[in-house]
Amino acid sequence: MDATTTPSTDSLISQLAADFPDIAFKSKDTFEWDASTATVLYDPTDTLYAERTLHEVSHAALKHTSYDKDIDLIAMEREAWQLAKTSLGPKYNVNIAADVIEDDLDTYRDWLHARSTCPSCEATGIQVKKQGYRCVSCQASWRVNEARICALRRHLTQ
Repeated sequence: MDATTTPSTDSLISQLAADFPDIAFKSKDTFEWDASTATVLYDPTDTLYAERTLHEVSHAALKHTSYDKDIDLIAMEREAWQLAKTSLGPKYNVNIAADVIEDDLDTYRDWLHARSTCPSCEATGIQVKKQGYRCVSCQASWRVNEARICALRRHLTQ
């Protein structure tokens, strides 16, 4: 396999399963590291399956399980992409382009911005607890749902 050939899904998953015997791999229509079951979910039909699968394996290798502040999730995502690009990518002959990483991180930045936008005045708020924010401008408080996969909901608590 030359430097520009992405391994087939079966080949990559077989290699990863052999190298990471404590991780289960399950074909699904999404990409996710489920720490509770030590399972990497991957979409074999996605054009970036190799890059995204290595990213999820990186979460497992880095022992990412949970986060307290939303900004911590972005840090974990960045850390997982860094490991995937610099360590796993070369090992499994997968070149991970910088724009793939930035496009993915942009979705989390957009998610964080939407969560931290005050539903009363549209100013940027600060996170004060796991799913709670407070506006620095109008002092409104709101709670948010998980919303990494589903639609964001913000509910005023004042």
